[in-house]
Amino acid sequence: MRLPETAAVLAVRRGVREWVAARGGRMPVVVGLSGGADSLALLAAAVVEAGDVTAVVVDHQLQPGSGEVAAGAAAQALALGCADAVAVAVEVGRNGGVEAAARAARYAALEAARAGRPVLLGHTLDDQAETVLLGLARGSGGRSIQGMAAWNEPWGRPLLGVRRAQTRQMCADLRIEPWEDPHNLDPAYTRVRLRTEVLPLLEDVLGGGVAQALARTADQLRDDGEVLDALTVDLLRAGSSAREPHTDGPAGSTAGSGPADTDRPTLSIEILATAPAALRRRTIRAWLAEQGVSGLLNAHLQAIDELVSDWRGQGGVAVAGGGRDHRLVVAREHGTLTVRAQPRLDAT
Repeated sequence: MRLPETAAVLAVRRGVREWVAARGGRMPVVVGLSGGADSLALLAAAVVEAGDVTAVVVDHQLQPGSGEVAAGAAAQALALGCADAVAVAVEVGRNGGVEAAARAARYAALEAARAGRPVLLGHTLDDQAETVLLGLARGSGGRSIQGMAAWNEPWGRPLLGVRRAQTRQMCADLRIEPWEDPHNLDPAYTRVRLRTEVLPLLEDVLGGGVAQALARTADQLRDDGEVLDALTVDLLRAGSSAREPHTDGPAGSTAGSGPADTDRPTLSIEILATAPAALRRRTIRAWLAEQGVSGLLNAHLQAIDELVSDWRGQGGVAVAGGGRDHRLVVAREHGTLTVRAQPRLDAT
């Protein structure tokens, strides 16, 4: 299909072309297609710029007639020149709420269908701005406002520099009718209120350019984060390899009982304590993830960090990631941080 050379079409094509070139040139890709304007515009551009494109339409089965919507989107994909288009129905659970469960089901379906190929997603600059605002509201540090990356294998987002208005205009230029998801207008969803109320108000109060500024902030923080991540790897390696026991507590007493357990993974207090606070906390978080600690809250991380930076003989910190009969506790023992499994008092 030959695309018209309108401003909107050229903007979307440029985003896809630059993404493809940065990954070594034309390649087979999968496009996650909802039937909305963003993913339709992405798909049309990918057919021209990437080459062999397979569209995967995920039917969440959350609305009446969703199967017909999915089939219609697959037909549009073939008309736009896709090599193949499939509709996949999924069951959406309830863990974490409908939005999170639908997202998990969607990504799982795309992962199962991609057959080793990258999956392109239609997230735009506007989506990026909304994501940064949501992360800012969580208040969980710089990582939460880094937004989405253009490439986080296997997920590609070529349109993070493209506005939502441009994808809609491209569909109009191509004379194709995108599907309007009613969920995108439902104020019950926080992201919808950000899109329809908060961002327009910020644009009005601050004189425009807010979405672009938020996206630039995400890019800058992601660049900073890559440097910190590399330093974290080095500190984690150094702290994990240090096994010498040290004295904890007053008057030469040693925390814990018995000799240090050299088989249990530990992290050196001495090495952590000499690191800058931001790097130390990142390293603790990364180490705990290796130990199977999940869902670490900021309050937990702060308390664990104080075992290193503000040691007063305090006890361990209970964290998520245990089982029905035990919990995980991070403690300071013999000059190291360690993770212990403790029986739950209410276990039966």
